Amino acid sequence: MDLICFLLDIVIYTMLAWIILSYVAAYGRLPWGHPIRKVYDFLNKLMEPLLRPIRKVLPPLRIGGAALDLSPIVVFFGVAIIKGLVGCGGGLL
Repeated sequence: MDLICFLLDIVIYTMLAWIILSYVAAYGRLPWGHPIRKVYDFLNKLMEPLLRPIRKVLPPLRIGGAALDLSPIVVFFGVAIIKGLVGCGGGLL
């Protein structure tokens, strides 16, 4: 059970890093060879298989000319529910 809790924590921390780096990569105007861009690309390859099925069911929410991706929020809630069912303790982190 500790292994499951540890893996769920890894999913949460990876998702948080991916979200933060997506803003840095998008708005920081980083060149393609920049180390932060490479880390973001690696995390993107890890997160896409998890987020893609959710995006098929729940497309991004259009707000004017922008879109809000709700799939990470669904993953956060899903992991929190699984952690509660498994008995990993309270809270998301």
